[in-house]
Amino acid sequence: MNSDTTTRLVLGCDSAGKPLMDVLEPWLAGLDGVSVKNLSELESRAGEKYASMSDRVCQGVLSDQFDRGILICGTGLGVCISANKVPGIRAALTHDTYSAERAVLSNNAQVITMGARVIGPELAKSVVAAWLGCQFDTASHSAANVEAIDDLDRKYSGS
Repeated sequence: MNSDTTTRLVLGCDSAGKPLMDVLEPWLAGLDGVSVKNLSELESRAGEKYASMSDRVCQGVLSDQFDRGILICGTGLGVCISANKVPGIRAALTHDTYSAERAVLSNNAQVITMGARVIGPELAKSVVAAWLGCQFDTASHSAANVEAIDDLDRKYSGS
């Protein structure tokens, strides 16, 4: 996270994810200590694939412009797969609060994904709140697993 108390979130969704994003974005913007930037498909990018949008969101996280990212499509699967193709990103599909917490505590996921056709808006808010409420502990037992994930990422990304 950044050094002050504001968590900088970057958001992205495709057309299937837009109804859920239309609920989450203003809710997130109203939270204390959270700033939000939506990098979803613009009219000028009509027909853009969710892989491109996922890449844009992930690059924002990797460049340290944002602390964490949220991606939404119909199922959450396509954006999760796309995000995990970006070297250095650990994205987790989350549709319940336990998975959202473990995404951070066990896997240090900088990005979560959700499916607008899978999860309702109130549960999505709870999932995001659970995820935002957790911090990865670099001294935890899970730190070695995260390092092994990062090693695997470097092995196959050529970094």
